[in-house]
Amino acid sequence: MPSDDFPPLDEATAPSSPFPLFQEWVELGVQSNLPEPYAMTLATALPDGSPSARMVLLRGIDERGFCFFTNYTSRKAGELAVNPRAALLLFWAPFNRQIRVEGQVEKTTHAESDAYFHSRPLGHRLGAFASPQSQILASRQVLEDRMAQIEKEYQGKDVPRPDYWGGYRVLPESIEFWQGQPNRLHDRLRYRRGKDGWILERLAP
Repeated sequence: MPSDDFPPLDEATAPSSPFPLFQEWVELGVQSNLPEPYAMTLATALPDGSPSARMVLLRGIDERGFCFFTNYTSRKAGELAVNPRAALLLFWAPFNRQIRVEGQVEKTTHAESDAYFHSRPLGHRLGAFASPQSQILASRQVLEDRMAQIEKEYQGKDVPRPDYWGGYRVLPESIEFWQGQPNRLHDRLRYRRGKDGWILERLAP
């Protein structure tokens, strides 16, 4: 579906909560067989303001927030430990749409992390043990040797979730929906969390 087929975003018909609209946009990407419809940029920063960003996958969404999973010894985890705030960006170029999320971050529960870890393919679970994420390696061979060792160690066995691997949940304070329009007069609707619920605002493009 080309972006021209979408009507302008309208505050009068937008839902009172951002989550139904978020789900609608993501599901359209899935149904349209877009590559990696759950891919999103995760931006973090150190307390001094030094930023960093990388792509991660959205692996859970409900009205509490947006979940992704990673190694707790990674760079992103280190930055979240000292500055537990983050921004997310999902972009679907064929639809000329993007969603921006900003908010506090917390770890998911052990049960949530266990459930997602055990849903992953075997190779992904083994890789969580093999890779000291974000650490310096002497060579690619070091990583491959480590993977071979882990495969041998867990052959025919259950692969438990490492203590240093799990999830984070971004607790949204702001969710902005951006939809391209002709003449660069794009639609921007922002949901901002207020004391008594979500506040919906239109922003100039």
